[in-house]
Amino acid sequence: MTAPVRIAVIGAAGRMGKAIQEVLFRREGTTLCAAVVEPGDPSSGKQVAFGESRYINSLEEAAERCDAGIDFSTVPSTLSTVKAFVRSGRPLVIGTTGFAPLEKTEILSAAERIPLLLSPNMSLGIHLLSHLLEIAATRLPHFDAEILDIHHRQKKDAPSGTALFLGEALARARGKSLKDVGTFHREGMTGVRPEDSVGVMALRGGDVVGDHTVFFLGEGERLELTHRATSRETFARGAVEAAVYLSGKKPGVYTMSDVLGLERMIQ
Repeated sequence: MTAPVRIAVIGAAGRMGKAIQEVLFRREGTTLCAAVVEPGDPSSGKQVAFGESRYINSLEEAAERCDAGIDFSTVPSTLSTVKAFVRSGRPLVIGTTGFAPLEKTEILSAAERIPLLLSPNMSLGIHLLSHLLEIAATRLPHFDAEILDIHHRQKKDAPSGTALFLGEALARARGKSLKDVGTFHREGMTGVRPEDSVGVMALRGGDVVGDHTVFFLGEGERLELTHRATSRETFARGAVEAAVYLSGKKPGVYTMSDVLGLERMIQ
């Protein structure tokens, strides 16, 4: 029998961390080898809810134990995780959001040493949506494009990393860069909407796991492409599949499209 893929979870005490642990506990062919929380976290030293492991604080220990790691923590913690996994040479999946451009560049440079997947959203539906909106963006070049993201009241960053991911895909399909054409705020006398603008707006409230709608607004008609996540398990399953996929791969930057074969599905 093939040995199970040993996966370390960083940010293990958070909502996503716990969801990933539950998926690992139920999924055949994987096992939780380390559950990492920050020093001082109340969970430190306690047994995890699923399995026999205990929460630990050492990134180095987690990186040495595992076949691949999954990080859903905070920006500073993730930057430390990347360094630990580069030293160990282990693959790493990152679902943390809110990175500044230079921080993202620093993270991606680690792909010269390890297999790396950085995605603000691990769901199959979102990545299929990104392909569909690229098709719409090129086939409807004169339609105005706007993106709306809705999340729970506890979410700390806005717009969401997923909204930015979709915005970048949309702008790229039209030969632009989101940093050049993105509009993230409107108030007062804003003037006429720039023709190539991509609006990205955020709503926060309640317990919404994650809703994203891309609007293509033309003369006399509009197209709306919407993805709604109703459970964090959707993202947890995707993250685990990504970690399994990266195990044994060569260093480089990988995407969820690689994991899920979406390029082949679209062709």
